[in-house]
Amino acid sequence: MSQVLISKVGKKGAVYIPKRICEQLGINENDRVLIKVEDNKLVLEFIPDPLFLALKVRKWAKTTVEDFERESEGEQDESLTG
Repeated sequence: MSQVLISKVGKKGAVYIPKRICEQLGINENDRVLIKVEDNKLVLEFIPDPLFLALKVRKWAKTTVEDFERESEGEQDESLTG
């Protein structure tokens, strides 16, 4: 579905996304968007929160918090000594 709305450019080049589009796309304050210029057009793409996506996706493996912490600490140690 295509929508066309007009928005103003604010101070420092800020462009505000209309509330109804934010609600429709599930965009909240501090969410990230990808900004591209294509053929002299400004294109914004919503970047979903990876944690939210991870919670929504069907789980294929079972991991405990302790397993995750242990793996995370191992990766951090490797990056510091690596």
